Amino acid sequence: MPFLTRLIAAFALALLAALPARAFDTRASAAWVYDLTTQTVLLEKNADIPLPPASMSKLMTVNLLFEALAEGRVTPDTTFAVTPKAQAMGGSTMFLNTTDRPTVDELLHGIIVNSGNDACVVVAEGLAGSEDAFARMMTERARALGMNNSMFANASGWPHPGQRMSMHDLGILAARLIEKFPTYYPLFATTHYNYKDRAPANANNRNPLLKIAAADWHADGLKTGHTEEAGYGLVGSAVMGERRIVFVISGLGSEAERAQEAEAIANWAFRQFVIKDLVAKGTRLAEAPVWLGDAKTVGLVPAEDIRQLLPAGAQDGMKAEVIFKGPIQAPITAGSEIAELVLTVPGLDAPRRFPLVAETDVAAGGFVTRVTTAAQRLLQQALNAAGA
Repeated sequence: MPFLTRLIAAFALALLAALPARAFDTRASAAWVYDLTTQTVLLEKNADIPLPPASMSKLMTVNLLFEALAEGRVTPDTTFAVTPKAQAMGGSTMFLNTTDRPTVDELLHGIIVNSGNDACVVVAEGLAGSEDAFARMMTERARALGMNNSMFANASGWPHPGQRMSMHDLGILAARLIEKFPTYYPLFATTHYNYKDRAPANANNRNPLLKIAAADWHADGLKTGHTEEAGYGLVGSAVMGERRIVFVISGLGSEAERAQEAEAIANWAFRQFVIKDLVAKGTRLAEAPVWLGDAKTVGLVPAEDIRQLLPAGAQDGMKAEVIFKGPIQAPITAGSEIAELVLTVPGLDAPRRFPLVAETDVAAGGFVTRVTTAAQRLLQQALNAAGA
């Protein structure tokens, strides 16, 4: 019967053991920091608690509009009507009135740059017929995307007890907007938009990351949020070289504190961690025993190069294990996934797992092999029973 086998991987990877990164003690009441390039969580704080998202929930409204564009249900030039309800929206707006027929492109700018509550209602009514129906669509879409700690009562993030999102869920949504909609995502880097010159005081993007001139990284998104209940929050993304990070913070006390915390998180995430090439594709990391095959073992190799985000520096600390259920029964096809490499890295909360595949084909053994193996098995069982 196959049994779980753990082998401490003794190979060059051990030479790249990691130095624990300087821990980041965020002032945010809730936070989630993620390296999108390597799919590595760097920081979690109250990340799965549903909280008031304020205008950060507008990202789901944008997501549904991006999906409508991608599916051809609307175009950037499609126009929507402005209802009295939309015109009457308070808070941050792009100053629409009922005589306007804004295009999808204009509405996206109004939501992303101006944080327009009126624009959100226009989109909701245009896509779903009513804001209530659209809010149900938002919640259903969240569930489909694995955002299990989110629910929506409106399209704008206007304070409501039924409007809740977790920092983790907002991070999932941000990553989706970046990866699935490369044509439209650059809108989030827009710093200024003034619809028909109506709102010069509300024309500038509030995202503080877009104003930072860091020497080694730059930001290009995504959305701020603020209400008295939620405090000041931000869904941010920034790029340094090949790396991209996504982070979400909430519950800060002021715009200034939000800006300081966002910059500090980006500096920490980029400068305390580096990507290293650990194992080349096809490198044999271990061997697994084979049952009833024409070979006694099969090599275990990664199907792709293994690259990992590690805390900067080098000292003892990283642990590598190869795990499989063995012996593995023949026949075995080269390239079939039969094991995994598990890396435990100081400074990262969760172990990283990478699939390992069979290095070669292993055919089923002939009659003599099967008889010999069965006899050896019976003898071993008898010896074990006698020693018990």
